[in-house]
Amino acid sequence: MLEHLILGAGFAFAAVLQPGPLQAFLLTRAVRAGWKRTLPAAFSPVLSDVPIALLVLLVLGRLPSSGQQVLQAAGGVLLLCLAWASVRQLRSTAALPQPAPDSAPRTLLQATAVNLLNPNPYLGWAFVLGPAAITAWRQSPVLAVALVTAFYGVMVAGLALFIFAASTARLLPPRARRTLVLLSAILLAALGVHLLVASVRAISAA
Repeated sequence: MLEHLILGAGFAFAAVLQPGPLQAFLLTRAVRAGWKRTLPAAFSPVLSDVPIALLVLLVLGRLPSSGQQVLQAAGGVLLLCLAWASVRQLRSTAALPQPAPDSAPRTLLQATAVNLLNPNPYLGWAFVLGPAAITAWRQSPVLAVALVTAFYGVMVAGLALFIFAASTARLLPPRARRTLVLLSAILLAALGVHLLVASVRAISAA
């Protein structure tokens, strides 16, 4: 149980810290309208990921176990690539996305639409969450539910904190931002290695 909770929560924490379209939009909206009006948008990943998750799980469910393990190994490589991208980002003091002046979601539905057009949820479910959830489900449905719940619980809470911090117009200083990015990179690398090792062991035992 603990392993699945850590995987779900860790991946969500790293995802919140990774700059992307949703973070940029939330930042702009929070600065302009304040955290109270923007806070509901923190739940947008829950809404946008439902069709993505169903589609990915439907496809993955038709794959043999070996194919799912290969995808999980690819997910480990993807996380390592994201970790390397985060390390390269340390050269910049702007670890958090800067606001886009002409693009900010004004409602929860608009934020959901932004995330639907964001490739990150598709990659995350196809290569990380999807294979991990199916593997956990085969062990026990409770483990799969724990994994997904931990991911979205930390994701929503992290985005809510991000919105609140952005609305105060007192974002963290450059050194603190760089520390968060480094922490995200380490976490992504650790999760990537874990998925790779687990996949190799499963394929070898098959």
